[in-house]
Amino acid sequence: MADPSSYRPKPGQIPDSPGVYKFRDEHRRVIYVGKAKNLRQRLANYFQDLAALHPRTRTMVTTAASVEWTVVSTEVEALQLEYSWIKEFDPRFNVKYRDDKSYPYLAVTLNEEFPRVQVMRGAKKKGVRYFGPYGHAWAIRETVDLMLRVFPVRTCSAGVFKNAARTGRPCLLGYIGKCSAPCVGRVTPEEHRELADDFCDFMAGRTGTYIRRLEKDMLAAAEEMEYERAARLRDDVEALKRAMEKSAVVLADATDADLIAVAEDELEAAVQIFHVRGGRVRGQRGWVTDKVENVDTSGLVEHALQQLYGEETGDSVPKEVLVPALPEDPDSISQWLAHRRGSQVSLRIPQRGDKKDLMATVQRNAQQALGLHKTKRASDLTTRSRALEEIAEALGLDTAPLRIECFDISHLQGDDVVASMVVFEDGLARKSEYRRFQIKGFEGQDDVRSMHEVIGRRFKRYLQEKERTGEWEETPAPTGPVPASQTAPAGSDTVALTGAARGTDTALLPVVAPGDGISPDQGTAPTGQTVPGPGTGPVPESASDPDTEPREDDGRPKRFAYPPQLVVVDGGQPQVAAAKRALDELGIDDIAVCGLAKRLEEVWLPEDDDPVVLPRSSEGLYLLQRVRDEAHRFAITYQRAKRAKRIRSSPLDAVAGLGETRKQALIKHFGSVKKLRQATIDEICEVPGIGRRTAESVAVALASAAPATPAVNTATGEIIEEDDGGSTT
Repeated sequence: MADPSSYRPKPGQIPDSPGVYKFRDEHRRVIYVGKAKNLRQRLANYFQDLAALHPRTRTMVTTAASVEWTVVSTEVEALQLEYSWIKEFDPRFNVKYRDDKSYPYLAVTLNEEFPRVQVMRGAKKKGVRYFGPYGHAWAIRETVDLMLRVFPVRTCSAGVFKNAARTGRPCLLGYIGKCSAPCVGRVTPEEHRELADDFCDFMAGRTGTYIRRLEKDMLAAAEEMEYERAARLRDDVEALKRAMEKSAVVLADATDADLIAVAEDELEAAVQIFHVRGGRVRGQRGWVTDKVENVDTSGLVEHALQQLYGEETGDSVPKEVLVPALPEDPDSISQWLAHRRGSQVSLRIPQRGDKKDLMATVQRNAQQALGLHKTKRASDLTTRSRALEEIAEALGLDTAPLRIECFDISHLQGDDVVASMVVFEDGLARKSEYRRFQIKGFEGQDDVRSMHEVIGRRFKRYLQEKERTGEWEETPAPTGPVPASQTAPAGSDTVALTGAARGTDTALLPVVAPGDGISPDQGTAPTGQTVPGPGTGPVPESASDPDTEPREDDGRPKRFAYPPQLVVVDGGQPQVAAAKRALDELGIDDIAVCGLAKRLEEVWLPEDDDPVVLPRSSEGLYLLQRVRDEAHRFAITYQRAKRAKRIRSSPLDAVAGLGETRKQALIKHFGSVKKLRQATIDEICEVPGIGRRTAESVAVALASAAPATPAVNTATGEIIEEDDGGSTT
C-alpha cells in the first residue's frame, strides 16, 4: 500500500486552472480519471489525512503511485477529455455504466438507394436513422407490421432484394400490399424514398398530419362511391391509430425529452432512461454499476449523461433532458450537450405537472431494476463464492482462487496446432483477457510438449512485465527514454509526477520476446485511439505481433501483467506435469496448477499419483468444467479459423502487389488456377489491369508453387478441381 505523501506534488506545482488529472498505480496503469474547475483545489482534497477520506477514495489514493494532470482552456474541454480518457483507459476506480442488455432499435437505412426498415442492435451506423431503443424486438416488428399498410417500405435483406430483381417476381409482402416492390420497378427510387421519409416523420411523432390526410381521402372516396378504396383507407387509419396506442401519450405538449432517474445504495446504483419523442415514450433503457468511487447523485447523473450522449450527435440528443439532480457544473454540461446536438439543450429538474409525474414513474423503474439486480447478484455471488471455496479446499489452497487461467491445445491430426488461454475472475469469464497462441517450437502432434511451450511463454511474459515495472528488487532497472506519457503535447500545459521524480526510473519500454506469436482474441481488445493529452497516441493492436514491437507505457492494462492464483490445464497427469515443469524452470512457485481430465472429470495435481475426485453436485467441479469447456471452445474456434484460412489460400497470395480485385479478375478470365497456370505471359497480360511485370510475377509464382493435393469427394470418389483461387472444397 503506497503512502500518498510519497507522490504528493510540491506546493505551487499544481495550476489553479481547469484541467483533467490521472492517478496511476505502481505498474503505470491509469486507475482513476477526474476533471476539475481548479486543479489545485481538487487535488489537494486527495492528500489530506487518510482518516478523513471516504473509504473508496482512501483505497484509490493508497493504490496509486503517481498523479499527473493536463491543463485545458475551458470546462467543456475538460469534460470532453475526461470522457475520452475514461473510455480509453478503463480506470478501475471510475464509475462506468454498463447496459444490462443490447437494446434493439427500429432503423431506416436512408444511406441506401432503396431504404430498408429493420431491427438493428449494436453500434450506430452513419446514414441510418434510429428510433428507440425498445425493450423487445417483437414490439418493433408489431409496430412495423401495422405501419406497412400505409407506408409500404422495403423490409427485405439485400440477398432477397437482388434475387427478386433478377427473377422479376416480388416477395410475398409485395403481393399482399405491404411492400411497394421497388425490386421489380413498381415504384421509382424517388417514390420509394418519399415513402421512407413519410415513415420516419410518422415515427418521429408527426402523426396528426397523416391521419387527417387519410381521413380526408377516405371521406372523398366515399362521396365518389369508391367504397372499396374508402374501406382500405379506413383500415389504414385504424392501423396507424393502433400503432400509436403502443406508445401512450405521456406529455401533452409533444415534448422531445429524455428523463433520467437514479436509484442507489451504498454499493451500487441503477439508472433508468425514458426517451420521449413527440410526447410519447419511444424507448427505455437501464444501466447498473458498482459505486467504486465516492460519488453522490449529481455525480452519477453526470456520468450517466457522459455515457448516454458521449457519442451521439444531432437529433439523438433531445432538446430537453430532465434529471433528478443537477451535476456539479450544470452550465458546462449544458454547453457540452448543446455542442453535440448543434442547438440549445435544456438540462433541469422537473418541478410540477406531467413531467414531474413521469419522472416519478422513471424513478420507480430504477428502484425496481436495482432491487431485481441485487436479488440476482446475491444468488450469483453466493454460488460463485461457494464454488471458489470448494476449489480452494479440494486443492489445498490458502485462499480462494479469484483469478483462474485455463489452457487447452487444439489441432487436427497434428496440423494447425494452436492453444487458448481463458480467464475467469471471481467466477466470471473475463473475455478481454483471453489470448490465443500458435505452437511454433515444433511440428506435429504432442499435446504435452505444446502445453509446456504455452505455459512457458505465458509466464515468461509475466516475468518480463515484473522486471519492466521494477518489482524484482534484485534486478537493477536499466535507464531508458522518458515515454510520451510524461511529455506535454504541443499547445497544452502538462505535468507528470511519477516514480522517476522520486528517484526510481519506471519509464522503460517493455521487454519483448521476438517471435512469440501470441495473438489476442479478435474483437475483445480495446482499439487504439488518439485523444488530446499526455500519452494518448495510437496503440497497435492485433494487426501486428505484440511480441515483436515495443509498446509505450501508456497506462492501459498490459497483456500478461496479472498472475493467476490457479492454472487449469485441459488434460490429465502428463499435461499437469508439463505445466508444472514450465513454471519450475521459470522459478515460479506461488501459482497452483491442476488439470481436469474429460473422461471421469478427475482433478489432477502435480506429483500426485491419485486424482482428486469432487462430488458430481459440487459447485467447484461445475466451475472447473465451465472454465475447461470455455478454453476448449476458444481453442477449437481459433484452430478451425486457422485451418479454413490455410485451405482457402492460393498460390496467387505470394504475388506481391496483387490485390483481391485483380486475383478475382484473373480467376474469372481463366476459370481456375489450373488453367491460369497453363497460360502464357501474353495471355495473362490480356486480363484488364494486369501489366507485363505483374504477369511475369504471376507466372513465376504459379510455376514455383507445387499443385495442391487434389481433394476427393468421399461420397462419390470424384476429384474436386481448383476453381476459386486455389481453394479445394
